[in-house]
Amino acid sequence: MSTATAPTGEKILNFHENVMLAIERAGALTDVPKGLLDQIKVSNVVVKINFPVRTSRGYEVISGWRVQHSHHKLPAKGGIRYSPLGDQEEVEALAALMTFKCAIVDVPFGGAKGAIKIDRRNYTEEELERITRRYTAELIKRNCIGPAIDVPAPDYGTGAKEMAWIADTYAAFHGNDINALGCVTGKPLTQGGIRGRVEATGRGLAFGLTEACRHAEDMAKLGLQPGLAGKSVVVQGFGNVGYHAARYLAEAGCRVIGVIEWDGAIYDPAGIDIVALDEYRKGTRSITGYPHGTWLTDPKAALELECDILVPSALENQITAENAPRIKARIIAEGANGPTTIAAEDILNARGIMVVPDLYLNAGGVTVSYFEWLKNLSHVRFGRMDKRFEATAYDRLLGAIESTTGKRFTAAERLSLAHGADEIDLVNSGLEDTMIGAFQQIRETKLRDPRIKDLRTAAFVGAIQKVATTYLELGVFP
Repeated sequence: MSTATAPTGEKILNFHENVMLAIERAGALTDVPKGLLDQIKVSNVVVKINFPVRTSRGYEVISGWRVQHSHHKLPAKGGIRYSPLGDQEEVEALAALMTFKCAIVDVPFGGAKGAIKIDRRNYTEEELERITRRYTAELIKRNCIGPAIDVPAPDYGTGAKEMAWIADTYAAFHGNDINALGCVTGKPLTQGGIRGRVEATGRGLAFGLTEACRHAEDMAKLGLQPGLAGKSVVVQGFGNVGYHAARYLAEAGCRVIGVIEWDGAIYDPAGIDIVALDEYRKGTRSITGYPHGTWLTDPKAALELECDILVPSALENQITAENAPRIKARIIAEGANGPTTIAAEDILNARGIMVVPDLYLNAGGVTVSYFEWLKNLSHVRFGRMDKRFEATAYDRLLGAIESTTGKRFTAAERLSLAHGADEIDLVNSGLEDTMIGAFQQIRETKLRDPRIKDLRTAAFVGAIQKVATTYLELGVFP
């Protein structure tokens, strides 16, 4: 546990302690019995794995973890990250967040998380595959992976390729399991993946912010107009989440004025062309030297740029009690897990800044992972059975309108209007509906209880109550 102290003598909480404190604060505002709250708080299963892997430098012992925080619903669900900073406390904290995240968006999973303690830049692709497959085999030995048990997904430092290796390894051990592909999500399309999964977290963030900014009375308290159009945005992190969040917010009418990476930031008050910046990044593997805008050398100071919306989409503990008094954004939209400490959020709340919390706002990834899992279990692509039927029905309707009114639709209009829903249409529709419905629940919880002053507490209160209800209905706590 953390023993560091601030200059004031106040204890500096680590990520795990911040998550536990948030749970405790919210739990105190519910009528859930203490024993049940204690069960909801702790991790059900914690697995530490050490295994040897042959590399170009000889054999190395690799450490990894898999934590299943809650079994109130199965399977458990959560990503696997590759990070040299990974440790058990971090994985337990992330797994706990997954439990509540799934509850908030009504996805029927328990929370889980995994990590392998490596810096992937130090390994070849062949070595990474060897590490991934061995880690998967160790999880299989311990019955910690499977479509009905525990379903990993990508996280920091991993992607579709690693998920394909995991699925292939699991299938090799379970050759007779027709649902084997459902053991992991975030896979390539050719390996049972689903359209829209890569951009799901960033798109979900945009959907969630759209709903959060829709309420005139909430925006008036911030001195802002309703809606996203015209709002200035600074995004920290230009990885998968940050890029897609910036892209979809720009498409929604926002002006992205800053993009922050680990070594600096691009700033342009007129707005940054996100697609052009991404093309530059792909060509140079960095945003450093981007010719449009001003390069700021201090990424921490860039968090304090004046803007309407700040989107921290990198790692945890980026906004702390030290820099919270200098944050100039009116809305903090958490794309990363745990970017704001509890002490910092207390300061932000006191300053009247709205924090849209991670356990809601970055739930787009697990939502679309749920859709992928359903696709794998049903063995059919969404839209396959009804797309043409819908298109034909719409075309007939347009024909009826033409014969009745005399209006003639152009070929382009007919193609646009008589369109049956394909997989990506259904995925995006389901994601948008999920994010809208979840925010409405959070906001209603906050408005219903005057003791709840912020959206994070409201989100935790609602999630704790859902998890507790499930335990009580199962008869675990009579």
